[in-house]
Amino acid sequence: MIKILKSDEKIWKIYTRSEEYNPPFLDRFDRFNYCASNDENVLEPNVSKFLVENGLKIKYPKGKKFAVCLTHDIDKAFLYWKTRCYSCLQQLTKFKLKSSMKELLRKNPYMNFKEIIDIEKKYGGKSSFYIMTTNKDIFSDPLYNAKNLEEKLKFIIENGWEIGLHGGYYSYNNYDSIKKEKEKLEKIIEKEVMGYRSHFLRFKIPDTWKLLSEIGFKYDTTLGYADIVGFRNGMCHPFKPFNLNENKEIDILEIPLVIMDNALFTHMNLNFDESWQICKKLIDTVINVKGVITVLWHNTSFDEVENNEMKKLYEKILKYSYEKNGWLTSAEEIFQWWIENKNLMYKKIGFE
Repeated sequence: MIKILKSDEKIWKIYTRSEEYNPPFLDRFDRFNYCASNDENVLEPNVSKFLVENGLKIKYPKGKKFAVCLTHDIDKAFLYWKTRCYSCLQQLTKFKLKSSMKELLRKNPYMNFKEIIDIEKKYGGKSSFYIMTTNKDIFSDPLYNAKNLEEKLKFIIENGWEIGLHGGYYSYNNYDSIKKEKEKLEKIIEKEVMGYRSHFLRFKIPDTWKLLSEIGFKYDTTLGYADIVGFRNGMCHPFKPFNLNENKEIDILEIPLVIMDNALFTHMNLNFDESWQICKKLIDTVINVKGVITVLWHNTSFDEVENNEMKKLYEKILKYSYEKNGWLTSAEEIFQWWIENKNLMYKKIGFE
């Protein structure tokens, strides 16, 4: 496959993200954003299209046409008192005393893992929940402690859903920090942690991939832009990253991120209808190349009081994908399927 990709210089540069080795500038979170990229076709998976045109043959279980990798980053697990008070004040300014009291007394809306699972079950889906275990994170909920979620996490696993590591804000370039966080989560859930996504999508190419591989992660699903939806390296198929510094592949599977809730509603500042139209376009685009579309929806986006439109959009994405004969599943199952079938799928283009 590498030989095929190298045959087209433009495709090779997009695929390897060569422009990110010496980025012109990073944002205040040390992230490479789309606004700094030379790629003008982020909404088109041009590298995946190139591979399909050159013989990549994709198959999925039970004759599914494409795959939808469903994921959730758990940045907050408790409704912080400041957020609760703010919501109460919003209701009071509208002279809604009953609503204000209801908001003050309502149960924690972020502990909604069962609700998320029930939504996905309606469409035959499964998902991955990425949990933080760091002790140092300026953007995390001060009440957030993975140990306190132990029963909830075991409930997720018992239902067949996945628990992965949501690497801490300061951890993406620190071997020891990531390793400790992984070991801590494994101790809590009593199970190997296979997958990773970095908090705030902080990621350094190719260094973070290399660290994750050395620590023992099987896959990563961080590679996506924070400021826009789309295909950061032109791929909508899982792949093993190529390290330009060492001229070899890194032994980890990347399942690239395509759609994130915050990118749509916050960074791109789209409304519900605009968000749905771009999501539909991306899904249809992925269907055409039998790809994998990875969706990130935070658990906080299912709070009907704060983010009712986000919850509705997530279910609309699931419903449309289900009707289009998509395989709605977790990143763990995508990884297992890809590894087990890679030789068959890549046969015609020379899998290496």
